[in-house]
Amino acid sequence: MSRINFQQKLGELKERLLVMAGLVEQGIQRSTEAYLSKDLQLCELVLQSEPAINRMEREIDRFALDLLATEQPLAGDLRLVLAVIRIKSDLERVGDQAVSIVSRVKELATLPSAEIPVDIPRLAKVSVAMIRNALQAFLVGDAALAQSVLMADDEVDDLNRQTFSTLATVIQEQPHLTPQAFNTLVISRSLERVGDHATNIAEDVIFWVHGDDVRHQGSPSA
Repeated sequence: MSRINFQQKLGELKERLLVMAGLVEQGIQRSTEAYLSKDLQLCELVLQSEPAINRMEREIDRFALDLLATEQPLAGDLRLVLAVIRIKSDLERVGDQAVSIVSRVKELATLPSAEIPVDIPRLAKVSVAMIRNALQAFLVGDAALAQSVLMADDEVDDLNRQTFSTLATVIQEQPHLTPQAFNTLVISRSLERVGDHATNIAEDVIFWVHGDDVRHQGSPSA
């Protein structure tokens, strides 16, 4: 494979990932909108997009592994291919979280409406922004933007903890609202996981751009 042809293949690999990313980002946006607006049609659109996301993940995997096997890239090119392999897995899991959210939205639609004082809209806004910024960082190779995504994860974790605490109180004091509280808790947890996947993507962007492995640096065992 000539150098020019190899660079074209790398560009195609990146383009395939961005197409998948667009579908995933749309899915998580629609799932949060479905929760906020109680729009069941949006739920169906999210569910219908899942097979395409799964197919894209498999296609990107095969394309990337073929590049590694035939070209044996080095340095930045190798890091790009490895980053794509990891990022597409996180994207697929974000798609799974979107499906989890709309499943709970559909379940909530069958229950009596309840006003539960949790800030899911803020949690959704920050989580979706993290995914969007992580993907933008990958698109332009911006490690500083990727670093800002890592910092935003603390707010998502705090909001999720606050939601859990509030819902635990609701279940204790108003047990008849347990089904509503439980479904809301799963949605909160799904959004927190979206933030975790955005963090993973941001770490992969930093690895690609600078060659620095920043995973688990906040872990006590790192």
